[in-house]
Amino acid sequence: MGSLKLDNIHKAFGTVEVLKGVNLDVQDGEFIIFVGQSGCGKSTLLRIIAGLEDATEGGVEIDGKEVSLTPPAERGIAMVFQTYALYPHLTVRDNMGLGLKQAKVPASEISESVDAASTMLSLDELLDRRPAELSGGQRQRVAIGRAIVRKPKLFLFDEPLSNLDAALRVNTRLEIARLHRELNATMIYVTHDQIEAMTLGDRIVVLNEGRVEQVGSPMELYNKPANMFVAGFIGSPQMNFIHAAALGRSDAKTIGIRPEHISIDGESGDLTGSVTHVEHLGGDTNVYLDCGAAGLLTVRLFGERSIVIDSSITATFDRDRTFKFDDQGNAIT
Repeated sequence: MGSLKLDNIHKAFGTVEVLKGVNLDVQDGEFIIFVGQSGCGKSTLLRIIAGLEDATEGGVEIDGKEVSLTPPAERGIAMVFQTYALYPHLTVRDNMGLGLKQAKVPASEISESVDAASTMLSLDELLDRRPAELSGGQRQRVAIGRAIVRKPKLFLFDEPLSNLDAALRVNTRLEIARLHRELNATMIYVTHDQIEAMTLGDRIVVLNEGRVEQVGSPMELYNKPANMFVAGFIGSPQMNFIHAAALGRSDAKTIGIRPEHISIDGESGDLTGSVTHVEHLGGDTNVYLDCGAAGLLTVRLFGERSIVIDSSITATFDRDRTFKFDDQGNAIT
C-alpha cells in the first residue's frame, strides 16, 4: 500500500548541489526517519517525495509506480508541516475534512472519517472550535487528523514537533508512535532531533551534506556506526573522540567511547583529568574532564553524584564498547 523507492536522487539550486545521489527502499508500513544537521537536504528530499520540488536527476516510485511527473495531489500522500497550516476561519471539523470536501467526497463519508480520526486523536470535544482557541499541541493533532482522514499511501512529516514545548513534544511523539502502530501506515519523518529519531523510527536515514551516511535501525546506528559522523550524531551526550596516540594505541587514528561507557570508580584507568563542569540532571550526572593532550572528556554517570569542580578523576573505558576509526573517519571493524 505504501512502499517508496528513491533512485539516485540529485537536486541542485543553481550551482549548489543539495542532494548528491540518494538511494532508498522503504517497505510498506515502515516508519523511516530522515535525520541530519540543518542544511543536509532532508527537508528538500521530503519535498521531492511529495512533489513540491522536482529532482534534478533520479526517480521516485510509490507502490511501484514512477511519480516524478505526477502532481502532488495525485501521489496518494498527506503531509504534516511544522507550521500546522490550518485555516483560521474554519472549525476543527472543517479543517480536518477540507481535503475530502475539495475531492468531492460525499458529506456522510467525510463526517464518518473526521469522527473516526478525532476519536483516535482525542479531539471530539474540540471539533467546533477554531484554531485560535487551541493550544499548539492541539493544533498539531488537528493537522495530523487532517492527514489521517485522507487515508494516504504515505504520511510525510516535516519537523512536526519543532514548535512545541518540551512536554508537548514528548506527548505528541507518543501519539505519533501510537498512530503508526494503529494505522500500520508508511511514515517518512524529518527531524534534526536525534532523540526523536531514536525513539520513533524503524530505520533511520542519516544525511550529511546531501549524501546518505548510513541507514539502519536505531540500535544498529548506536552500536555499529559506519563512521565518525554517524557515531557523533547518534547518542546524547555525544561520543568522545580521542586521538589514539594520546592513549598509547596504534591500531587506529581515533578512538571513540560513549560517555555512558566510562566509569570513574577505579584507582587506575585510561585517562586522568581535571573536572571542569558538572551537570546535575537528576537521573544522570554529566561530568566534563580536561584530560590535557587527550582533550575534553564527557562522562555520563547514572543517578545523582557529588563531584567537586577542579578535582582530579581517573576515567576507565569499557573496552568492549570502544570504537576505532581510520584517518578517513571510517569505522574499523
